[in-house]
Order: sequence, then C-alpha cells, then structure tokens
Amino acid sequence: MVRVKETYPVLGMTCASCVRKIETVLNKTKGVTEATVNFATEKVTIEYDNDKLNLDEIKKIIKSIGYELIT
Repeated sequence: MVRVKETYPVLGMTCASCVRKIETVLNKTKGVTEATVNFATEKVTIEYDNDKLNLDEIKKIIKSIGYELIT
C-alpha cells in the first residue's frame, strides 16, 4: 500500500455546499483515506492509497460532479 497525501487547486467552487459535495464524494470513494476542502484557498487535500486509486481517477470523479482538479 502506497499512501499519497497531496493538495491541489479546485476550480468551480462557489459556496460551502460545493465543499461538502466534494468532500462527501471523495470520502466515499474506495481508496481515499481522507479528503478535506478549504473553500478560502480553493484547494483540496487528499490522502489516498495509490494502489487502489490514481490521480487521473480522482480528477475524473471531481469532474463528474462539476469541478476541476488542477494538477
């Protein structure tokens, strides 16, 4: 198991509901240990198991709910 913890900018957030939506979806994703979003800095910090999930998959998940992860 390779745990990765990274912080990335997220585009498209306009309110606290956006933060909750992203955190909820990511935290329910298999392989994600923890995801937290900071609305003020417009960034997400994601800790995940790189053996179960990769960054491209995370980007697709975030895009599918209407936001863009910048890497």
